[in-house]
Amino acid sequence: RSVTRRPMSPLRQRVAQRLVEAQRTAAMLTTFNECDMSAVMELRSRHKDAFEKQHGVKLGFMSFFAKACVSALRRVPAVNSQIAQGEKGPEIIEHHYCDIAFAVGTPRGLVVPVLRNVESLSFAQIELGLKDLATRAREGKLTLEELQGGTFTISNGGVYGSMMSTPILNPPQSGILGMHNILRRPVEHPPGSGQIAVRPMMYLALSYDHRIVDGEGAVTFLKHVKECIEDPARLLIDL
Repeated sequence: RSVTRRPMSPLRQRVAQRLVEAQRTAAMLTTFNECDMSAVMELRSRHKDAFEKQHGVKLGFMSFFAKACVSALRRVPAVNSQIAQGEKGPEIIEHHYCDIAFAVGTPRGLVVPVLRNVESLSFAQIELGLKDLATRAREGKLTLEELQGGTFTISNGGVYGSMMSTPILNPPQSGILGMHNILRRPVEHPPGSGQIAVRPMMYLALSYDHRIVDGEGAVTFLKHVKECIEDPARLLIDL
């Protein structure tokens, strides 16, 4: 029997170091929910051609989740916070902006570039920004600054077929949202009706640092993301 030994790349070493750091320093928990993707899928299907013609980029699901997370971060600011060492001891730094990091798989390993000030970006600007970051990530052309300083992270394991996962925090952040694949399955619809219908459903996972975020806040955050995805009109009127 044989084995292959090869040096660990600097990127892989750095990723490994940060993953171990997250497990060692944070009191990490994960809460789950599920969302009906019907409304977003219908909206995307209806406008995707006009959107791409107007803006030169495809309308994906990620911009909806980015917008939903911005709305949830405003309502539960603890998820948009981090712990830092101050002059008199540990301090909680609450960010009043949303610099969201997006996990991108590359041939060299996982990188997590940051899209700045997402709270002020349109759907088109988010999609264009993500396309640019993902392209340059796979080409190895990201700058160090673009890989640092995020306040929250979104990871989409669904592109690889993941049904459910517990995403690991990206330190020193206090929250990461895990998206997963969309599966049509029987659920009660409308809720409370006692009737069963087959709907396109996605499991959502929020891992959070329990040192900063209480369970109530984590559940409130994820429930708000779910509400925004199931009724995307909320994103237009700030509900």
